[in-house]
Amino acid sequence: MPDKTKKILLGTLVIALIGTGIWSLNRPAPGKTAGGTAVPVRVVQVLQQDVPRYINGIGAVLSLHSVIIRPQIDGILTEIRVKEGQTVKAGDLLATLDDRSIKASLDQAKAQLGQNQAQLQVALVNLKRYQLLSVDDGVSKQTLDQQQALVNQLKASVQGDQATIAAAQVQLSYTQIQSPVSGRVGIRTVDAGNFLRVSDAQGLFSVTQIDPIAVEFSLPQQQLPMLHDLLTAKDPARVKAFIGNTDSSGTQLGEGRLSLIDNQVSATTGTIKAKAQFDNPTQNLWPGQLVNVEIQSGLDRNVLVVPAQVVQRGLDNYFVYRVSGDKVEAVPVQLTFQDTELSIITGVNPGDTLVSDGQSRLKPGSRVEVLSEPTAAQVQP
Repeated sequence: MPDKTKKILLGTLVIALIGTGIWSLNRPAPGKTAGGTAVPVRVVQVLQQDVPRYINGIGAVLSLHSVIIRPQIDGILTEIRVKEGQTVKAGDLLATLDDRSIKASLDQAKAQLGQNQAQLQVALVNLKRYQLLSVDDGVSKQTLDQQQALVNQLKASVQGDQATIAAAQVQLSYTQIQSPVSGRVGIRTVDAGNFLRVSDAQGLFSVTQIDPIAVEFSLPQQQLPMLHDLLTAKDPARVKAFIGNTDSSGTQLGEGRLSLIDNQVSATTGTIKAKAQFDNPTQNLWPGQLVNVEIQSGLDRNVLVVPAQVVQRGLDNYFVYRVSGDKVEAVPVQLTFQDTELSIITGVNPGDTLVSDGQSRLKPGSRVEVLSEPTAAQVQP
């Protein structure tokens, strides 16, 4: 073998030996395996408290009373007594129509009534006189019957006059347009001086009740038995309306009570309509507004609560990691309720410290390092 080749092989061997020595010096010491390293975790404490349950839906705000103000007689609009957006009460005067012609007809009917009443008074006096004379045949029976007929005729005329007066008074009342409900005046569509007809499709404006107000929403038909229970309870279920989500990211507009369940399920959608009534003094709820609805469907009292991520799913059951000293143990639990925020469980004790983050690296008996102090798994009712 040539000397040059021997030198190359010798150099390569020396380099390999040097590399092996360096690796031996830097490799991990025996016994310092990953399994012995404490796993960093975050923990919470089990809390015992009352937890309300909710169901959610989408609804629309509806006025309990909304009226389009229309004339009931033809006439000239002489005055509008309210402003757009004004709040009015039932019975408030909203507008007036020209009433001169109706007043003239009413006066004419009253005059006719006075004339007929005077004639009736004379006829009654004559009838009484004829009745006295007829006792000793001082007047013929035919004359007495004719006088009685005249009295009856005049009584009927008086009744007709009274009916005419009543009708004219009704027509006169129509010239004073009053609000049938308490509410808020909408946008005006006509001005004073216009001639209005009963047949006009467009009214003067609308009056819509704002307080109290209602929210109508739909829920799956499977919720119908629960809705019946909530409606017939001594204290009907609370209903909250939100703009946006029903959690802290949304804005609560009001809180009302369940008031009505529709009388049939929609065969098309398989949903049932329900309605809740809200006091609305601040007018946060507005007719036509779309809102998210949250209904308290129940209340679990004195239950054990943890955040939803604490409970882990095993092959056959649910379990949690409970911290005991510097190690963890897997504890089987029963999950009675869970949503995106919390879980209600049994099988642990109030105040137990459970792992809430870092479970993927754990197994029973693993050593742990708590990154922060335990916090209570509080749930807002």
